[in-house]
Amino acid sequence: MLSWLTRWRHAGARSPGRGDGAPARAAGGQSLHRQLLIWLLLPQLVLWIGGAFVTYNLAARYANAAVDATLSQATRSLARQVKPIGNGLFIDFPRAAQDILEADPNDRVLYTVSSPPGEFILGNRNLPPPRGIPAQPALGEPYFYNGEIAATSGGGNERVRVAALYLSYGDESEPMQTMLVQVARNSANREELARRILVDTVLPLSALIVLMTMIVWAGIRAGLAPLARLRSLVEGKAPNDLTAIELHSAPSEVRALAQAINDLLGAVQHNVVSQKRFISDAAHQLRTPLAGLKSQTELALKDAQDPALQARLQRVHESATRSAHLVNQLLTLARAEPESATVQARTRVDLARLARELTAELVPRARHAGIDLGYEPGHDGSAGDEAAEPAVEVLGIPLLLREALANVLDNALRYAGRGSEVTVRVAAEHQQALIEVRDTGPGIPAALHADVFERFVRGTHEGNGCGLGLAIVKEIVERHAGHVELADTAPHGLTTRILLPLAERPLRNLARGG
Repeated sequence: MLSWLTRWRHAGARSPGRGDGAPARAAGGQSLHRQLLIWLLLPQLVLWIGGAFVTYNLAARYANAAVDATLSQATRSLARQVKPIGNGLFIDFPRAAQDILEADPNDRVLYTVSSPPGEFILGNRNLPPPRGIPAQPALGEPYFYNGEIAATSGGGNERVRVAALYLSYGDESEPMQTMLVQVARNSANREELARRILVDTVLPLSALIVLMTMIVWAGIRAGLAPLARLRSLVEGKAPNDLTAIELHSAPSEVRALAQAINDLLGAVQHNVVSQKRFISDAAHQLRTPLAGLKSQTELALKDAQDPALQARLQRVHESATRSAHLVNQLLTLARAEPESATVQARTRVDLARLARELTAELVPRARHAGIDLGYEPGHDGSAGDEAAEPAVEVLGIPLLLREALANVLDNALRYAGRGSEVTVRVAAEHQQALIEVRDTGPGIPAALHADVFERFVRGTHEGNGCGLGLAIVKEIVERHAGHVELADTAPHGLTTRILLPLAERPLRNLARGG
């Protein structure tokens, strides 16, 4: 069971967690916000393009209608200037009127009078002949068509809009004849008018599209806000925080997702609690037989006379001692877990006093191991003058803080070696409480300083440790919002530094100016 537990713990240490960096994202995943924007704005863009196309066609139609009305009036006016007299035609078209029609080069009005149709009488010979007109056109009704004529400057052709009006003339003595009156106008102004109508229509439409885009974007953000809150709640959880997620005001779809996550967290929490309970129960059950085994081996060692038997009994005794130490560490680790630590009351703890008392308790063990263990008082105190030393208070669980410092000192006494020195110091530095344990032993290679805080990882193969001491220290310190680190001691040795937030000063002390 122990080997399986070791493998399981190391696998858990390698699992990615919230503290390892940014949350993992699914490879190739797409943003829901982006997809909604695309699906909502793309139809708007298509509709905008379609609307611009329809608007331009409508503008062109209305421009053509306006131009056609002008051309129709011009053809009728010109036809009134051509009067039949007997067998001929009298043209009453002053030169001044012609100059007025042809004065604007950008909007020229061209005309042609022919009778019979096609036989030129008056006007411009270059007008395109009628197109799309029935073989027997209606008299007195204008026909409109598009054509091209040679440009007056720059070469090439220019497009024109032409109106054709068929009229009959004659008297009773002569057969009736047909006269064709054509009036053409440059299409440039017509197209300019269509463009202006298009611009005047599309610009407000574009502003409306932009406004709708902003409204849609804001609506999507507001609609997806519960998902963002759910994401922040999940990302903000510590790896060992399995409490349920609360989203009361979210839409039903998001609440259903949150409920599914809560169900998963509940199942995981149940499994984790069951596993921890199993470890704790197993450790409790093992304490009694291991204590009995140690006692029996101690008695057997006293009675055994055979050196070989004594050596075997000694190895059994060491194994029992190490197993008992492992069981005690497992129990301590179970008490330091968040689920256990949160139910214990936190009080103000004077770390200076705690360190002094614990150091004094371990002095006999240090003397037996040949180690010089000492406590370095604070700035205002001196060795043996406890009243003068300032209190260094933190808010925490006294039993766990004592266990953390005891584990650090236990490591130092186990591995420092005979003839070395171990010094404990407590101080307040930069709004933090500092517990520092320095030893002059062989130390730990710098490459292993981070690894030794993992469970069942040891910095040396010497001694009978189980690789849980510093892991317990880290667990307890982090439960108190602190930090623990290792550093080398010159010229050799190891320094363990525990940093914890100082407790706020009581209001009564502030009132007194303390």
